[in-house]
Amino acid sequence: MAKVGRSAALWRAYREVNSPGTPGIGVRVRGIPRMLAAVLRGDYPGMGKGRLAMMGLGVVYLISPIDVIPDFLVLIGVVDDFGVFLWLMTSLLGESGRYVTWERTHDAPTFLDSPS
Repeated sequence: MAKVGRSAALWRAYREVNSPGTPGIGVRVRGIPRMLAAVLRGDYPGMGKGRLAMMGLGVVYLISPIDVIPDFLVLIGVVDDFGVFLWLMTSLLGESGRYVTWERTHDAPTFLDSPS
């Protein structure tokens, strides 16, 4: 059942990235650092710091040598890592697309803005 959920999430992310009028994958990836900075500054209301913390925990889980299901259990051990990776990527791409759209409609401050 979890396999179906991951497949559905991947399909939704693919459809969202390729929908007409939405930011493409390159724009979304380049928008991630700006989005993270805006969330930390409190400028972007679309994502809370709690969700950002969950994404950070996902990154830590992926790079950590400690695993909930050990990787020596070949299929099961790799599937849990892949599930976390898939959740993290779909969350980041989806949220960065919403951020780029928000950034285009608002006069969002960027790190390139300098005081005059």
